[in-house]
Amino acid sequence: MENNDVQSVDENTIIQERRSKLNDLRKEGVAFPNHFKPEHLAHNLHEEFDSIDKPELEEKNRHVIVAGRMMLKRVMGKASFATIQDGSGRIQLYVTRDFINTDDQPELYSAFKKWDMGDIIGAKGKLFKTNTNELTIEVTEILLLTKSLRPLPEKFHGLQDQEMKYRQRYLDLMVNQDTKATFLTRSKAMQAIREFMGKNQFLEVETPMLHPIPGGASAKPFKTHHNALDMEMFLRIAPELYLKRLVVGGFDRVFEINRNFRNEGLSVRHNPEFTMMEFYAAYTDYQWLMTFTEECIRACISGCGQNLKLIYQGKDIDFSQPFERLTLVEAIKKYNSQFKTEDLNDAAFLTKEVQRLGEELPPNPSLGSLQLALFEAVAEKHLWNPTYIIDYPIEVSPLARASGQDPSITERFELFIAGREIANGFSELNDPEEQALRFKKQVEQKEAGDDEAMYYDADFIRALEYGMPPTGGCGIGIDRLIMLITDKSSIRDVILFPHMRPE
Repeated sequence: MENNDVQSVDENTIIQERRSKLNDLRKEGVAFPNHFKPEHLAHNLHEEFDSIDKPELEEKNRHVIVAGRMMLKRVMGKASFATIQDGSGRIQLYVTRDFINTDDQPELYSAFKKWDMGDIIGAKGKLFKTNTNELTIEVTEILLLTKSLRPLPEKFHGLQDQEMKYRQRYLDLMVNQDTKATFLTRSKAMQAIREFMGKNQFLEVETPMLHPIPGGASAKPFKTHHNALDMEMFLRIAPELYLKRLVVGGFDRVFEINRNFRNEGLSVRHNPEFTMMEFYAAYTDYQWLMTFTEECIRACISGCGQNLKLIYQGKDIDFSQPFERLTLVEAIKKYNSQFKTEDLNDAAFLTKEVQRLGEELPPNPSLGSLQLALFEAVAEKHLWNPTYIIDYPIEVSPLARASGQDPSITERFELFIAGREIANGFSELNDPEEQALRFKKQVEQKEAGDDEAMYYDADFIRALEYGMPPTGGCGIGIDRLIMLITDKSSIRDVILFPHMRPE
């Protein structure tokens, strides 16, 4: 019999035994009580009393009421130790026959000894410190609140199976404190971003997730059907066009922390459902945006309690210095000295070079799209410290304003950190006629076979025709930023419930 089969048999036996215990509780009418209310958290108790010595703690005579999942238990005849875990941390219980057995429950201690790891219990008692100086509750009342029917994984080693961690995140959070810390950090990061945006007079808004026309990015959308309206709809790939409608309407500074959906591949950097923060500010441009984005990211890192000089995957990343700024061509040349400027402005040369590197040619290749393809192949991975790549070709930037100095490029940037894109921003195109022409070119590309090209959005053009002030807009990839802050190599480690193939 294979080890997996043995493990399955053992687990099934344990589950059956626990179900039997639950049936006994049901017969006694005490299964799943709901009247016990904890008043104290483990973390707060440790914070307040860990530094107090034994005699002083005894003198305080502090009684507490706690509840949590039993993670450890050591039975020693008439006395036992147990460790429970609540939402804030762990604390030890000291359970004795003499203290918890009463006239009403003469066999409570015997029942407690049969309770299982993973059971959720409530306890009342007095704080004291053991001979090893561990803060402990001397239990006077104890109650089984929830019977756990399944055993916790690997009693002393936590959950190690990576796929199981993603599929059963509840179990991962239960037994791996590092996982819990990651998502607490994520929550702090989101809070820090909201505080920073609020201090800078940005209004947080919500825009639709179901779009009649997908827009705001070049990506393949998820399709669905609205029955009542009998129409095809799309999960949003970006909130951009709706946020800019709000700028047209008079909200000069708006932002949204949003879920986006893109029907594309899975990787350590990509999940089909992901979180971005997009913001738009009237009367600004991409130069202002770059400075503001730096400040926002620093505020986010500091809000998580982190130093601005992080270590990611064993290498330093310095957020304390001004972020470097390079054009696409400058970045290619900086990390690949064999390329000459004239070569990088030669579409035929670029085509051969992209093919030589084994990369896929972009749909409808142009000079700009070929430059971008070569950059992604030979330069992107070298951008470790925060670096802005600026002045993107107009062909690959359908929503960005053209440069006043060179109409072949746009006032656009992408921020790269640790070899991956973290943010994308630009001076917004607010000329409705030019935007209409750009949309039409995108439609032509879609008809030529580019699944990621944009649709023509007539209502957005109508909104621009009412007049949008000069505006700067940016999107920051929250998941990838959290990966950097928490030193995680896969996006699945920072998404509570990442998408996976069915079991």
